Amino acid sequence: MPRLAEKTNERPGTRAVLRNSHMSPYKAREVLGLIRNLPVGEALEVLRLCGRDAAIPIAKLLASAVANASYNDQLDPEELYVASAFCDEATTMKRWRPRARGRATRIRKRASHVTIVVARLPEEQISRIVTKRETIAAQRRSRRVSASRKSSEKQDSLADATLSEDVNDDNHPSDLAGGDGASNEALVSGDEEIDEALAGGDEEISEVNASADEEGNEQTSATSETKDEETSQEESSEGQTNDEEGDES
Repeated sequence: MPRLAEKTNERPGTRAVLRNSHMSPYKAREVLGLIRNLPVGEALEVLRLCGRDAAIPIAKLLASAVANASYNDQLDPEELYVASAFCDEATTMKRWRPRARGRATRIRKRASHVTIVVARLPEEQISRIVTKRETIAAQRRSRRVSASRKSSEKQDSLADATLSEDVNDDNHPSDLAGGDGASNEALVSGDEEIDEALAGGDEEISEVNASADEEGNEQTSATSETKDEETSQEESSEGQTNDEEGDES
């Protein structure tokens, strides 16, 4: 007996079904044909870049199928591919539109049932994907290591250049002598100016103190003289009162 072909809806795998979607089966089949037999990652990328409106619900349906395979069948999402994707016609709603001369035209609002089946890739293809992924990771790692080495070498060369410039500057005795002489002269002149300023300040302070002492002495002498005059006046007044009392007695 001839071997019968495997039916689309009987293929093994994990499936997700979108029922009564308000879009035409023709439009859905156009998008489903783009992702059929592709790995899940590539299929999602194709749907993301597709310009048709039917790609939005189909992308959500594909993500649901991958989640079912991951949580229910414990499959790795990176090892899955779109094994089957088909669309069946659902109930068509019939509406009428009035036209000229009392006539009417039928409007068909079509719907569809979309089914996506994901399955595990063959072992050979999985091994190829794994090796390709490892080679890409190794290339990226080697590029990072080479870039870091180049940057470290550049920094080392810059540090060596700065050190050599500093050593060359330190090894010039003429420049050092000229610089030291100028700096010493500047220091000496600065010290002399400071000493002069301090001496002038001390002289001013001594003069101010002397004037203050003189004023203080003058004030004290004046106050003592006034006190002596007052005491002498009091004594003379007391003597006069005593004499008067003696005369009266």
